[in-house]
Amino acid sequence: MVKQFFLALMSLAVLSACDVNPKTSMDDTVTPYFPRLAQLENLAPIAAKQTQFSTYHGRDLSDDYFWLKDQSYPEVDDQRVIDYLTEENSYHKSFLEPNSALVDTLFNEFKGRTDESEASVPFIKNGYQYRWYYRPGEEYPTYSRQSLHDKKEQIILDVTALAKGHDYFVLGDWRVSPNDNLLAYTFDTEGDERYQLSIVDLEKGEYLADQLHNVEGSLEFSADGKAIVYARLEDDRWHAKNINVHRLGEPQSEDRTIYHEKDDGFFLGFGLTSDEKYLVLVSSQGEVQETYVIPAADIYAQPLKLIDRTAGFTLTVDHAHNHFYILANDTHKNFRFAKVADKQPEYSNWQTLEQGSDDVYLMGLQTFDNFIAIKARNLGVDSISIRSYAGDQHKVVFPEAIATLYIGQNTQFDQSFVRLGYQSMVTPSTTFDYDLKTKVLVERKVQKVPSGYDKNGYVTERVMAPARDGVLVPVSLVYKKEFKRDGNAPMLLYGYGAYGITVSPTFSSMRLSLLDRGFVYAIAHVRGGAMLGYQWYLDGKLEKRTNTFNDFVDVAKFLAAEKYTSAGNISISGRSAGGELMGAAVIQAPDLWRSVNLGVPFVDVLNTMLDESLPLTPPEWEEWGNPIESPDAFDLLKSYSPYDNIVARDYPPMFVSGGLNDPRVTYWEPAKWTAKMRSTKTDNNLLVMRINMGAGHFANSGRYGRLKDYAEEYAFTLLAHGIK
Repeated sequence: MVKQFFLALMSLAVLSACDVNPKTSMDDTVTPYFPRLAQLENLAPIAAKQTQFSTYHGRDLSDDYFWLKDQSYPEVDDQRVIDYLTEENSYHKSFLEPNSALVDTLFNEFKGRTDESEASVPFIKNGYQYRWYYRPGEEYPTYSRQSLHDKKEQIILDVTALAKGHDYFVLGDWRVSPNDNLLAYTFDTEGDERYQLSIVDLEKGEYLADQLHNVEGSLEFSADGKAIVYARLEDDRWHAKNINVHRLGEPQSEDRTIYHEKDDGFFLGFGLTSDEKYLVLVSSQGEVQETYVIPAADIYAQPLKLIDRTAGFTLTVDHAHNHFYILANDTHKNFRFAKVADKQPEYSNWQTLEQGSDDVYLMGLQTFDNFIAIKARNLGVDSISIRSYAGDQHKVVFPEAIATLYIGQNTQFDQSFVRLGYQSMVTPSTTFDYDLKTKVLVERKVQKVPSGYDKNGYVTERVMAPARDGVLVPVSLVYKKEFKRDGNAPMLLYGYGAYGITVSPTFSSMRLSLLDRGFVYAIAHVRGGAMLGYQWYLDGKLEKRTNTFNDFVDVAKFLAAEKYTSAGNISISGRSAGGELMGAAVIQAPDLWRSVNLGVPFVDVLNTMLDESLPLTPPEWEEWGNPIESPDAFDLLKSYSPYDNIVARDYPPMFVSGGLNDPRVTYWEPAKWTAKMRSTKTDNNLLVMRINMGAGHFANSGRYGRLKDYAEEYAFTLLAHGIK
């Protein structure tokens, strides 16, 4: 299946001897409060100011912390920069030390809910059954396969062994060749998302000499198994401009390019159709997509264009029985369902099978030999439908109405079932096989919570919060069954709101550490995401971007008015573009928040969009606007860019995080935010920053390392509410 591509967190610390409750005023707000600790306060790093002036469209722009961007980036070797980041990390440790017992408690709770021997549901491919599993205590999974003929099991990827000696290790993609003899996989040891590709002979247990560098991460074998398709990153760019074919046994320098993208503003992606008959090549920028297909059996054939970028829309495509099946938002923003013969796939020949709808957002599909599975969302409620090639259709019935659904890993085109994923904010992740004959969901796996979990002790609900312009914003909530709506409960409110990415109402075993301490957890499905359809996304981008920030603040005010919590008793959290949302929310309504977690936050929006030397800036202009060319875009970005709108006033406690090797949100964004905020704010509330000096956008790579990071962030939130 080829999916649409492109579609990346206090006066000061608490000593164990301190037992000070937060100040509370039920009439108005709850004041953020950490017991003051003078010796820690004096340790807070103060970054030097070195003002950089620039002018755009006759408008002046000054930046006191421009120097925190190492001018030799992506190499970071400016000792002043390294020294400042090191000082901030030392300050962060000074916060952690007196609170290590709480961090350890939370980590042990998280770990106790982690199935140390977790294993996947097996899948079958070409006469082998594949699965992954964890060995107790290990950070990384092991992948194996079992022959259906002789039942012998073979370990094909021991990720723990591969990660040995590396502070950071991420397995990107892996594929077994069509003849089942070779395994190719990609991996990243820096966090900069520049992958390497290695190939193993599974019969001999030996590595081939082929070693590819600067790989985007994804890969596919050619139909004859003698070549590998991959996207190559430019030496000075963090996204690919070429999709290449590597012939096994030849040097990478001899690899042939089968697609080249001239425009720096477009991302590339590729993948096989479900029947493995076509390789689909995608070049995409925001709402615009250009798509080509190549017969998998003739990988060097001239790519056949399905749709040109000038058509101005986006699509998802799969293939079956001599036809391409397509979801396209050409005639309706929520996508129509269409098909076209693969011999004459011109746009004029596309045949509509289902018209687009204001209420139903068509999100994804996968073709099978005898049916098609379609993922949709109806007014914010997920659904999975099964459609025959004759046009008959029915919905799969799940145990809960408000849940997160997805089409799972389905590797056999001719299978008689479809593997589906299901979870809600109270139901652990569950894998079902839906039998097409009986129309019954067969449970294959339920996420285990070894320390114990009873879903009957928790309640989830969906409410609609009015935004200031009258639009109703969906909010997903979860809390303990004993919760009383009297305004006294602390809340953690999460948000993202960009790129059409929806933060779905999923289960989190870590979240139980908040719920069991009396918290309400809420997700604000703000505009900029796609909870209510594609238009919901469009209503939170470019000139409508401030809707996202206003929605989030208005959701918080609504939840306080409805006594789920109270103003000033709400902690907020978001990562990446969600970190931008946190920055904008704290600038707009600082008194609402008890604490703020800004994870790898995109807070220096204007400066980043002005810097076209950054590899990921040109592709982002479609999402945020181009302030280099447009005075209006410059003015709009400056009006809401969180970094540019810090003023002298009181702000709540903040936990900021980043990664030195992050190519998506560069390390200097959280660093500049922290430096300017600490220099400007008028309060004594705690502001700490954790910069991972050996990782990127996704922080620690091992599952326990990530739990440790989250334990620190949760501890910060709990302490802000006076909970130890």
